[in-house]
Amino acid sequence: MTSWRTKVLPPLLAIVFSLLICSIALVISGADPLRAYGTMVGELGKGTTAIDTVNLATVYYLSGLAVAIGFQMNLFNIGVEGQYRFAAIVAAIVGGALHLPPVLHTLVIILVAVFAGALYAALPAVLKVQRGVSEVISTIMLNAIVAGIVAFLINPAQFGVLTGNNLRTQQIDPSGRVPGVPIGGATLFGFAFIALLVGVAYWFMLNRTRFGFELKASGESATAAAAGGVNAKRMTLIAMLLSGGVAGLIAMPELLGRDFSYAITSTQGYGFTGIAVALLGRNHPGGIALGALLWAFLDRSAVSLEQVNVPKEIATIMQGAIVLSVVVAYEVVWRADLAAMQRRVGRALTGRPASVQEGGAV
Repeated sequence: MTSWRTKVLPPLLAIVFSLLICSIALVISGADPLRAYGTMVGELGKGTTAIDTVNLATVYYLSGLAVAIGFQMNLFNIGVEGQYRFAAIVAAIVGGALHLPPVLHTLVIILVAVFAGALYAALPAVLKVQRGVSEVISTIMLNAIVAGIVAFLINPAQFGVLTGNNLRTQQIDPSGRVPGVPIGGATLFGFAFIALLVGVAYWFMLNRTRFGFELKASGESATAAAAGGVNAKRMTLIAMLLSGGVAGLIAMPELLGRDFSYAITSTQGYGFTGIAVALLGRNHPGGIALGALLWAFLDRSAVSLEQVNVPKEIATIMQGAIVLSVVVAYEVVWRADLAAMQRRVGRALTGRPASVQEGGAV
């Protein structure tokens, strides 16, 4: 059974370790670490930074969930980056072309995004199941291909519209948008609540359904799961499709809540960030949420470091240190927990009556 130490200590140790590394780097460069960190925390209380952080964390959260579904099956779906970009351009084109009543219009766009993301994940899934092709290799190649697909579809000769010096899809009607929540001078993405529901559904699937049990069992031991009647190939296919479907939602908070079209200059890299967030959150929806908030905070507050003559890249160093140390921290804590359990079992066996031990030996 996994103890609270195995769940809580690793991410805490990873964060402390990254702070230590960055503090050493700051001291070497002649900066004051406490002042730098204080500036970053203080930035949350300025302007719209706090809401901007939550909005960005919403995107990171969806990305982390998409990656985590694959991790549950020991699948490294590095193709979340390509899947969400493909889904975003397809959903933006469909959403801009349709003129439907409110709510219905939004639902159609979301469903198209989910389907497109799952469709882009279907190719590596089939290759994995039918030919044993590594999902890492196939999804990396598909990540590269999606750039060409986006460039082709967003061309004015296809579905693109030239706005100034930027190419983008047709703007989505107000009926297809997700209204935000005004807070002070900022607006919280309304899609943040949908992301919360996705997280709840993910938790329910894993902990309250037979499919979730089989998914985790297959990830722990495919051989043991197969002996229990679980079809490993079927689980792999479904897990990849689910991961791609959730990946299709990653761009929706910005598409339906702020931009209302997909541009050639739209932000990239959310899929790769999701890998780090899922690792930090240990594939648990609550942990992923905390990891997403931390990552978004580091991204948004990094610019404030320039006010105290500290390079903003220190936040990137902190993120990299977290990614590297979190894996090591999980292993160290897990081994310590296992050693403690073995000692408890040894003490229990030592304390048993000799007759019982001999009888057991016989």
